[in-house]
Amino acid sequence: MSTNLVDVGDNFYRLLHPKTVVLVVSVDESGKPNVMTCAWNTPVSEDPPLVAIAISRESYTYELISRTNEYTLNIPHAGMLREIWFAGTRSGRKVDKVRALNLRLLKSKVVRAPVIDGCLGYLECKVHRIFEAGESAVVIGEVVAAYAREDAFKRGVWDLSSIDLPLHLGSRFFTIPREVRYPPRSR
Repeated sequence: MSTNLVDVGDNFYRLLHPKTVVLVVSVDESGKPNVMTCAWNTPVSEDPPLVAIAISRESYTYELISRTNEYTLNIPHAGMLREIWFAGTRSGRKVDKVRALNLRLLKSKVVRAPVIDGCLGYLECKVHRIFEAGESAVVIGEVVAAYAREDAFKRGVWDLSSIDLPLHLGSRFFTIPREVRYPPRSR
């Protein structure tokens, strides 16, 4: 190789970033909501529709999801960076993040966990399976409802000309995609 390589060490996972940021909303048995930021998320199956999130097994969100078996994934816009950072750096055991952030919650279509008003899109999930993975749990959720803002999601993809979709680079770093590129046509 003509380029020098650097050892990334403990930051190995950041080679897979930037990642779409989601706000995970879960509820306790009485219906009290909690919100947590998660960038470790991915679709894993179309049929059935399954998505995965990797979260700490010590987190309050994991505790709530394990007890109620449902949650929502809310895709925020870049104007919500304060909310994204706060929700990802505080524990719901110590802080009522929904109240502290003055989030307006809306009733979901299928699950008990609400969605956050003003986000770009939403996935309502019921737990399909949970796997232990080191200090994390990989929560596989079956998507039971999926919807997005009409002006934000067109022809089956995000319309980057009309939205600012925050992607997490790692630590306090975020980026916003601005350009769509296409592969060259085959001959």
